[in-house]
Amino acid sequence: FLGYEAHAADSLAVVAILKDGLPVDVIAAGDAAIVFTAATPFYAESGGQVGDTGALSAAGVLFNVSDTQKFAGQFHGHVGTLEQGTLKVGDSLSGAIDAARRGATILNHSATHLLHAALREVLGTHVQQKGSLVAPDRLRFDFSHFQPITADELAVIERKVNEQIRANNAAEVHHMGMQEALDFGAMALFGEKYGENVRVLKMGDYSTELCGGTHVSRTGDIGLF
Repeated sequence: FLGYEAHAADSLAVVAILKDGLPVDVIAAGDAAIVFTAATPFYAESGGQVGDTGALSAAGVLFNVSDTQKFAGQFHGHVGTLEQGTLKVGDSLSGAIDAARRGATILNHSATHLLHAALREVLGTHVQQKGSLVAPDRLRFDFSHFQPITADELAVIERKVNEQIRANNAAEVHHMGMQEALDFGAMALFGEKYGENVRVLKMGDYSTELCGGTHVSRTGDIGLF
């Protein structure tokens, strides 16, 4: 996955194509398919964050990517339709994500981490994430708690998140072993599968979580929660 560093990439070798759920060697204009490349700047939906959209292209070839999904827990599949030309396994493509859509999504993803920390601070450390949606237009956060949140609590939570945004702390990414990450204070999330080496996102002294998603450079980028 190249998308932490870049929104576009060249020389992406097509390694597999699925059409109607079956592997094929070639697709033609008008075909709906899932295209797999050896590397990609497209984020595949995981950890609540929606998959990237955009385009894969070459001379006379345009594959419109309407979603990116993860297959077998690791392969990024570009879901979409071939708008022009023919595409076959072995071809080389350029890929470019919808950067504005990704940009809006990462604001909501980083805000979700700050929200999680604020919920635990205000309601108690028994609060656990039970799911989430991180989209360009909104975030949804599911969590465990033994009663409804009051309007007053909601106001406090919102204020605390906005205080962290205004603090404009750097969003630091660290790569380390799983035990090292837990010792570092990182929270592991419900239902997520983690490898032996993990990616940790730390925002100031407020939020430290294991996360493979894409995020802001500084909390101030979020603007307002």
